[in-house]
Amino acid sequence: MCQLNVVMEREGKQETLMEAVTGLEVTEQGIVLRTYFEEPMTIGNASVKSIDFIGGSVVLASDTSGKS
Repeated sequence: MCQLNVVMEREGKQETLMEAVTGLEVTEQGIVLRTYFEEPMTIGNASVKSIDFIGGSVVLASDTSGKS
C-alpha cells in the first residue's frame, strides 16, 4: 500500500499539508487530498509540481498565474 506526504512549495520553502495521503484528485475546485481517518482537504490555486514515488511525497506549487 502506498501513502504519500503532500507538501506545498512557496517561495522556496516547503510546508507539509497532509501526511499519509491515500488519494489525490484534481477537480475544478482544486486538489482534493484524502486519508483514511481525516476529512478531505481541498487546496485551491495549486498545481502538482512533482511526485516522488520512492520517497513517498507529492510537491504542490502555489498557482500565482491568476487562473481559476
